[in-house]
Amino acid sequence: MRIRFWGTRGSIPKPGPMTLRYGGNTPCVEVRAEDGTLVILDSGSGIHELGLALLRSGDGPSHGHLLIGHTHWDHIQGFPFFAPFFVRDGRWDVFAPGGRAKQLEDSLAALMSYDHHPITLDSLEAEVRFRDLTEGEFRIGGIRVTTQYLHHPALTLGYRLEADGAALVYSTDHEPHSLHPVHGPPGEIPIHHEDQRHVRFLEGADLVIHDAQYTLDRFPAVAGWGHSPAERVVDYAIAAGVRRLALFHHDPEHDDDAIDAIVSRAVEWAAKGGHVPEVFGAAEGQWLELPAGASFVRSTEPRPSALVSSEPRGAATVLIVEDDPDMLELLRVTLGREHVRLLSASDGESALRIARAEQPTLMLLDLSLPLRDGLDVCRVLRADEDERLRNLPILILTGTRLYEEHVIEAFVAGATDFLIKPVKPTLVRSRVRSWLLRQ
Repeated sequence: MRIRFWGTRGSIPKPGPMTLRYGGNTPCVEVRAEDGTLVILDSGSGIHELGLALLRSGDGPSHGHLLIGHTHWDHIQGFPFFAPFFVRDGRWDVFAPGGRAKQLEDSLAALMSYDHHPITLDSLEAEVRFRDLTEGEFRIGGIRVTTQYLHHPALTLGYRLEADGAALVYSTDHEPHSLHPVHGPPGEIPIHHEDQRHVRFLEGADLVIHDAQYTLDRFPAVAGWGHSPAERVVDYAIAAGVRRLALFHHDPEHDDDAIDAIVSRAVEWAAKGGHVPEVFGAAEGQWLELPAGASFVRSTEPRPSALVSSEPRGAATVLIVEDDPDMLELLRVTLGREHVRLLSASDGESALRIARAEQPTLMLLDLSLPLRDGLDVCRVLRADEDERLRNLPILILTGTRLYEEHVIEAFVAGATDFLIKPVKPTLVRSRVRSWLLRQ
């Protein structure tokens, strides 16, 4: 596989004399397999120049594939300016996370409505086909694509591309679920189950392109924004046995010198670990090649198709267990937009009774409750005779800072995930949506 960076900046384009080396365009990465298959990762402002280069080359493919991580503006703002979409004999398949048929198409149609753009989506001259994705896998030519949800305040997928004996992981706009263990050595295995799952997604990759917008010392001020500190990204790469790590999605407030400093810090941190991946900052115009026949660790277990079925999905049921009326109302309003059936309880005994009677798809469970606390509710459900209750996803809600021992205790009790209050409504929606789509 050959990889070229066309846009490496996060959040907003930042052209100018202070971003010349790493670039100012928002995310776009070109990937070409040995069989000629073209995959484009994200359609930030960098895709404009890529489109022109494809037309100038004269022998560019008339068929390509665009994988969008999520539909925040910095990842789709270049979509209307991709010149090959206006070539009549072109054929393009566009993929992005979604929970219902035509969700991606509807999002892009809104972006290109007359209120925002002079050319509408249905004016594209090429044949452009849209597919919504969930977790799973599918094939593009000779490339096996595996998808996995990332942690961001929007439904977001990471992509693992395997072809020609090499593996590339594109994982941008992702925040650690937990920083624990806080004082561990480089490459220490994370405490949180979802962070461990993230490490497995990266495992053995020849190249990981990963969001590393912040550093650990700044992270507490931006927690919940959906991005990673560079040091934690290095930890994941070491734990996963990654060969090369490209720090990506550079902060728009960081000039080239600031990014140099982040890269230097990441390299120093990696040097302290047992396995030392090559660490560098992704830069516009940079070409990389993953040698054919490289070996990598990969599970052969089959995954379900990542392509969302056009069949209608049944309504999910979410049980909210919260004794704070204001927090309960906030969650009701937030999740009411998700077209789910909502139930509520204000104490642990009521939660168990409703769970047994209604068989919810997901439970949001406050830790501090009357009658039975949240951890006790978890233990009872995990010991229930009903398999559906034993496997029910439980997202713990807590307004108390969780130390490492508390996180471990919650997982031992049966928690699936947790959210720290006050929590952003967008983060609640994306986390709940991803768990519902996994079911």
